[in-house]
Amino acid sequence: MRELRYLFALLVGSKRKYVDPSRAVEILKDAFKSNDSQQQDVSEFTHKLLDWLEDAFQIKAEEERDGEKPKNPMVELFYGRFLAVGVLEGKKFENTEMFGQYPLQVNGFKDLHECLEAAMIEGEIESLHSENSAKSGQEHWFTELPPVLTFELSRFEFNQALGRPEKIHNKLEFPPILYLDRYMHKNREITRIKRDEIKRLKEYLTVLQQRLERYLSYGSGPKRFPLVDVLQYALEFASSKPVCTSPVDDLGASAPASGTLPAQTSPSTTEQQGPSSSDVPSTSPVQRSVIHKPFTQSRIPPDLPMHPAPRHITEEELSVLEGCLHRWRTEVENDTRDLQESISRIHRTIELMYSDKTMVQVPYRLHAVLVHEGQANAGHYWAYIYDHHQNRWMKYNDISVTKSTWEELERDSFGGYRNASAYCLMYINDKEQYLIQEEFNKETGQILVGMDTLPSDLRDYVKEDNKRFEKELEEWDAELAQKAQQEKLLSQIPRAPAPSPAPVQAGEPEYLEQPSRTDLSKHLKEDSVQAINKALAEQEDRGPEAIMDTSSDNAPAQPAPNQRVVEVAIPDVGTFVIESEEGGYDDEVMLTPNMQGIIMAIGKARNVYDRCGPEAGFFKAIKLEYTRLLKLAQEDPPPECDYRLRHAIVYFIQNQAPKKIIERTLLEQFGDHNLSFDERCRNIMKVAQAKLEMIKPDEVNMEEYERWHQDYRNFRETTMFLMVGLEFFQKKSYMEALLYLIYAYQNNKELLSKGPYRGHDEELISHYRRECLLKLNEHAAALFESGDDQEVNNGLIIMNELIVPCLPLLLVDEMEEKDIVAVEDMRNRWCSYLGQEMEPNLQEKLTDFLPKLLDCSTEIKGFNDPPKLPSYSTHELCERYARIMLSLSRTPADGR
Repeated sequence: MRELRYLFALLVGSKRKYVDPSRAVEILKDAFKSNDSQQQDVSEFTHKLLDWLEDAFQIKAEEERDGEKPKNPMVELFYGRFLAVGVLEGKKFENTEMFGQYPLQVNGFKDLHECLEAAMIEGEIESLHSENSAKSGQEHWFTELPPVLTFELSRFEFNQALGRPEKIHNKLEFPPILYLDRYMHKNREITRIKRDEIKRLKEYLTVLQQRLERYLSYGSGPKRFPLVDVLQYALEFASSKPVCTSPVDDLGASAPASGTLPAQTSPSTTEQQGPSSSDVPSTSPVQRSVIHKPFTQSRIPPDLPMHPAPRHITEEELSVLEGCLHRWRTEVENDTRDLQESISRIHRTIELMYSDKTMVQVPYRLHAVLVHEGQANAGHYWAYIYDHHQNRWMKYNDISVTKSTWEELERDSFGGYRNASAYCLMYINDKEQYLIQEEFNKETGQILVGMDTLPSDLRDYVKEDNKRFEKELEEWDAELAQKAQQEKLLSQIPRAPAPSPAPVQAGEPEYLEQPSRTDLSKHLKEDSVQAINKALAEQEDRGPEAIMDTSSDNAPAQPAPNQRVVEVAIPDVGTFVIESEEGGYDDEVMLTPNMQGIIMAIGKARNVYDRCGPEAGFFKAIKLEYTRLLKLAQEDPPPECDYRLRHAIVYFIQNQAPKKIIERTLLEQFGDHNLSFDERCRNIMKVAQAKLEMIKPDEVNMEEYERWHQDYRNFRETTMFLMVGLEFFQKKSYMEALLYLIYAYQNNKELLSKGPYRGHDEELISHYRRECLLKLNEHAAALFESGDDQEVNNGLIIMNELIVPCLPLLLVDEMEEKDIVAVEDMRNRWCSYLGQEMEPNLQEKLTDFLPKLLDCSTEIKGFNDPPKLPSYSTHELCERYARIMLSLSRTPADGR
């Protein structure tokens, strides 16, 4: 009792994130330990806890009583009384009984009122009112309701055939406000009258529903249809244009004999197929089989009606028949509508039977719902509790306390969805405001909150615990400060200088591989707009051969001593003899799609460069490159050809990046110092670098610029996670594949939240992530079934370290129905072991593991650091990505 007081006091005033209940739980486990050492049902535990608290309070009350009858708060809060009125073997009886948790059967009922009606009546109701009946039956009537009314929902039943308990997952609705007037003893007579009326209405309703069914399912055969549709079809048939020949006879002239060709063909067929067989000399006695040609030979002749029609009918017959069918259809429609309206009216009458003012005087408000997810022998528990001061539901799931809604409570508590459902409902008397209202200081009249609501001894206990917690925090801060000081001292120790980094890191996005040059002291002056426009108008793009040709006056001079000459073959561009300063050229960069496009654009702008100078050549080249990239961004390529991976600017254009971001990125690419391999490229590069220096700080938001480029780096990283994960999946390395696909999905989801073209196909990643989990689950289950200790442990390691942490990722999005179904399949696979015979050590391991698997929490646990990604050049990344996507497209249609 003392430990429970301390526990609840800490829940009220502790500064800790959560309170450790271990001491109280251990005492409860020892007090409630059963002889057979089996796990107790939660309702049994609750019963024992309430009894235990009642006894404890009773002892305390008797010690403190002063000549008065002791009051027990547990009895006054949780216990009520009902009157049992009945007949047993022809003899009437009345008994008053006390109840705490009121048990209700769930199976066969759709809502809480139906459960209560069934629980309040046992046996034949009529026998309770008759004088000369030997039948047995009884009614229960509440005479005194407790302030806190607890309903225990029986969601478990014993399966005699299987010899084990099973959980009932049926849906059972319950209201936020429950009126209990109809179950009170003082309303016994009026309730009996209303029950008789409801019984009569339900009998009448059954008759009406049977009659309506005959109209909606008409016919004597296995297939039945609505009568109004049957009459409509008959009317359509009678009204069709009559035909004079049989449908078979009508086609007899043109239908060939089996296995032969027609001797003659119709003119239309001849025109379509060429000369008939009779016009062509036959050299073989073997006859050709008929070839079915859709839309030619199989076309319906124009004079054949689209639907069956009467062959012989007079105007008088048609007129009489149409009149009858019209009249009968109208009569059937009116009868059907009358029946439906009567049924709706009766349903409404039954619903409002207890809504009059005299029957809504005892309101109880739903205060708490206790939920169980899992099967009969194992599962996970959590609770919803209504915060009356903030007017909202709160979800209490282990150490997690989160805001919730009535919609979430319905989904998790009503049942029929997943394996979660309520097993206990707690209602409080809505008229007893002392249950929820604030406490006030008797002297000052101020509202008491938090620690002030506690008795002095508990307040002191909580204060001491908070002091210990503050001391723990101080020690923790001191330890962190000491570690930080040690790291600072270590960082001040001189170290040997590291080798200078290479100009370009492999695997980084090309457009950021080289920083903009800022050491130019002079800006190139812009040429006149007239000269540029004239050059652009005169210039005509020529073929690749002409572009790649170099004139004699542009032939490279002999390299200087500090230069090197390299011959480089660039895909899709050609072979270049490149001269550059030592250390100033990176062949990896030269092979990127960005550099290929820039070199081709500069080659196409050669004539403008020769006529009008570097400035005009730069403008022409950058315009050509932007036009090419814009065209790529507007295309709809197959999944294996993703232009976003080749060019950052394509990614920016598709995602509507600001124009200034795109322009600066293009300038960065044209200003890459690797372009200094010949005079023309070097001069255009200098123009681009000068343009970069001329950009004012307020013209381009560099923070926004960096965000866009960071998003593109994230996109490439997500692509690598996806690609490596799919490669591992095809190799059936599901554990390795899962980690990559998890990070691919999470990163991709974050990208897609900013725009539909920021990431990859979410359904694709979700499918293979789900398949990995299902296959690993089957593998782990097979290891568990082997019974070998080592393999069983390996299987549980897979479940605990891979499967269980991933389940919240699948459950967090309610719209992903396939993920939810997969989670249920995995859980059911393990729950199926509960009724099987197995070794005690396996049973113990299964019992320890199942609550983790059945935890319905969607709180995402932290994973380890993401797996290390290999370095890929852009060409290698695009090639491997295309290869894996092509292999997926060759899988069967149901593979995804």
